[in-house]
Amino acid sequence: MRIAIFESIMTPGGHEVDFDRLIVEELRALGHEVTFYVPQDFVFRFDYQVPVRRLPGKTASYEGIKGWRKALNSLRREINRQYCYRGLYQAAARGEFDACIVPTSTYRYLRALKFSSLKAPPVPFLFIQHGLNPGEAGAYFREADNLAASGNIKLVVLTFGSDILGRRRPNIQCINPPVFTARDLDYKPAINKESPLRLGFFGQYRREKNLDAFLDTYLSCTFSVPVELMVQGATVHPDDAADFERIIAKHGGTQGISFLHKGLIGREWQEAIAGLHALIMPYGAERYLYHWAGMLFTAIGFYRPVVASAVINPEVFARYDIGITFPSTGAPTLKDALEQFVNTYPAKAATYENELAKANQAYSPAGFVKNILAVMDGRI
Repeated sequence: MRIAIFESIMTPGGHEVDFDRLIVEELRALGHEVTFYVPQDFVFRFDYQVPVRRLPGKTASYEGIKGWRKALNSLRREINRQYCYRGLYQAAARGEFDACIVPTSTYRYLRALKFSSLKAPPVPFLFIQHGLNPGEAGAYFREADNLAASGNIKLVVLTFGSDILGRRRPNIQCINPPVFTARDLDYKPAINKESPLRLGFFGQYRREKNLDAFLDTYLSCTFSVPVELMVQGATVHPDDAADFERIIAKHGGTQGISFLHKGLIGREWQEAIAGLHALIMPYGAERYLYHWAGMLFTAIGFYRPVVASAVINPEVFARYDIGITFPSTGAPTLKDALEQFVNTYPAKAATYENELAKANQAYSPAGFVKNILAVMDGRI
């Protein structure tokens, strides 16, 4: 089958890039042809080794934009989305592809269909939503209901159950998200048993992750084995970058703690994760209850257990013993969790390895892509 991927989100790297890559490579492994369709000024951060078609319309960035300029930019994004939708419809009508995947969408993508010929496309169009929180669910369900009669508009929400906040719709399918794996390394998925124990605080840096408080707690811990901490962060917004640099200046000279203010992509990212024993995810924003955490699914894919706030995808920890969670109610609980994890790691390593193997099977990239293909052709 010839499958198009419509991508309009430009990022400096991270899980959005890896998510697209996962879809492309798993589709090709199944024998499908893949082509990207992107706005005319879209800049790729990774070479997916597939053809690219340019659409009318441009990308619009919110980076560093505030106030009325952000509202104006939002309007421009909606107008450009219509240009892209028109180009996609025309390409589908010409028979350029048999189906299209929109790998990261929101209710705004669905709302825009009302004003476009793409609301009734000649081939299946699958829109993937990466979880729904209570604040956005109403708008999403409203737009989904408006599209209920559009048989070729396929809606997928990445979540861990058969419903979304207790609600279901016939035209919305719920499927598990996929793990991220080492695609550029000769890597044997296994627990790291070397010494010292290397912990990682990795991913896109945002102030909501409260790195300052985490470091204060980490430095107060008593460990029974040698431990090192690596803090890596990619920043998108200038305010986040300035805050991260402030923290680096404050703690940069501390023995056993190293920092990397840089976005990592591809092999470089994979090597950094593979060099750790475990990942620490102490951030407690409520949205992680409803949206799958890319860092957690990176940890699972690399067989790395975690210390995580209890708000991060609790359904996963209820099924698999892949680390320690703690209530996000203050430093003492995090301190206890860190000490318990580190000091029991040698004894629990075999358990973690077995449980991570089960989780990898449940959330495998191949299984994920087979599920979205099943949604596309109406089998689920």
